[in-house]
Amino acid sequence: MKNDRDNFRSEFKCRIYCWIIRLIKFLDDLSKDTITQRIVDQLFRSGSSIGANYVEAQASSSKKDFTNFFHYALKSANESKFWLILLRDIKRADSQKTEELLKELVEIANILASSLITIKSRK
Repeated sequence: MKNDRDNFRSEFKCRIYCWIIRLIKFLDDLSKDTITQRIVDQLFRSGSSIGANYVEAQASSSKKDFTNFFHYALKSANESKFWLILLRDIKRADSQKTEELLKELVEIANILASSLITIKSRK
């Protein structure tokens, strides 16, 4: 039987994965003009990187690698917030859909940041 930590990891990985799927659908619906598509490319890279780095952290071979991958995931989340806000503010994306993605992204980033604080306190 899985313990609470394993359940949390699994649920959090699923939460990130589901957020990325929502992000892809959101991005796919945006305008195909040059500026929007450049932002879309950046947002896709940073957004999908959150999940990739979280998965890499789980498979890391050392505590240092684990911590570094969490840092990368958090940095990607922060970058993704920037691109989402930019799309919203230049009116290239629906405000409500953007806010829904941002709300979940802020929660994911907060969990990553809190996890990093916990990891660092165990040194």
